[in-house]
Amino acid sequence: MNPEPGPEAGTRDAPHGYRPWPNSGRDEPASAFRVKRPSLLESLLWRLASRKAVVAVIGLGYVGLPLATLFAKKGFRVLGFDTNPARIKALKRQKFQSTGRFARLAEADAIIICVPTPLTGSGLPDLTAIRRTADVIARHLRRGQLVVLESTTYPGTTREEVLPRLQMRGGRNFLLAYAPERQDPGNEKHPPESIPRIVAGIDEESRTAAAALYRAVVPKVIEVATLEIAEAAKLLENVYRCVNIALVNELKIAFDRMKIDVWEVIDAASTKPFGFQPFRPGPGPGGHCIPIDPVYLAWKAEKAGASAKFIRLAGEVNMRMPAYIVGRLAESLKLKGARILLLGIAYKKDVADPRESPAFAIAKELVRRGAKPSYHDPFFPKPPAMRHYRGLRLPPAKLTEESIASFDAVIVVTDHSSYDFAWIARHARLVVDTRHAVPDGDNIVRA
Repeated sequence: MNPEPGPEAGTRDAPHGYRPWPNSGRDEPASAFRVKRPSLLESLLWRLASRKAVVAVIGLGYVGLPLATLFAKKGFRVLGFDTNPARIKALKRQKFQSTGRFARLAEADAIIICVPTPLTGSGLPDLTAIRRTADVIARHLRRGQLVVLESTTYPGTTREEVLPRLQMRGGRNFLLAYAPERQDPGNEKHPPESIPRIVAGIDEESRTAAAALYRAVVPKVIEVATLEIAEAAKLLENVYRCVNIALVNELKIAFDRMKIDVWEVIDAASTKPFGFQPFRPGPGPGGHCIPIDPVYLAWKAEKAGASAKFIRLAGEVNMRMPAYIVGRLAESLKLKGARILLLGIAYKKDVADPRESPAFAIAKELVRRGAKPSYHDPFFPKPPAMRHYRGLRLPPAKLTEESIASFDAVIVVTDHSSYDFAWIARHARLVVDTRHAVPDGDNIVRA
């Protein structure tokens, strides 16, 4: 890294943690003082504070794309990397450069990894993308670069998987950190630039550099002592949600059998000003985080010889919800040969993301029981490719009075804001409402 000239000593422009160094002393005798060359950390801190640093983001999905855009908005030159040529082409008009030429990683001062961490076909953590990305970075790694892993993963990944791969090519003249992604797609109350970030480093210098990187774009950064603490904190956030969602889903089934409205129970309990946080039941959680992250933590805990029964149980409860919903429909309708319309296949409201959506598990269960499912979703005019449901036939349908009336039942899976549920209920023969979105009526089944 070629150090940029820093601010003069004593000026208020010096960034936090940065120690200025003298100029060349060209007008002074060579013996007047000794020139102090900045350290790699000092140089990087100065480039971050002056917005001269180049930030690279690898993986332009739902995490990497908003992050790259945020750094660009804050005045940094940003390089966005992805292996999908169609995605790179579609992003040409963004405020940053998108490319598939990974040799350009050498231009960056900070490299942020935002690649997927799915499960294997046998339900184990799949770190293939992280390993491949680390190997690619190692081939282009240069002295003084900061590498940050954001992908959600089990404790120990950064130290055990990323570090050795970078060291094979880069020695130890680089900085390495972990800063778990924190995104809530579609949540306008908490955009990426408002969410506090957790950072940890392989050493103190790496943590300091990562903290400076994120302080440049978010209002609050929390520095923690080890990489493993930061990795575990991210998993705890989503395991907490998974367990509580499983709790209310199990209570929904129990209260249904007891003829008690679970939604009214939750509303009543929510009036307590302390000690209670409301979670809402549904058809089962989706997206990358809640269905997958608990498995990463449970796998690591069990590998260390600890029990993860509570985490595993929560996942099992949530996975049973699609079958429960179809079962509730079967109580009111003979399924064999029935035409069923699924409203919404995105995993959450107003988001164009179908990953791990319970809609596909519901459709698969309907097919297993002899029904013929179709779907409507304003975000997906054509059915998206789903690696776990490649053989599932789920044709799209129009949302008209005639179309709705032609189906034997409608299942509300995703409560998109664009849906007029009262209008849908008026024209449907039967509605199974999994989101408490439809007004009460004789043809409404809560599930």
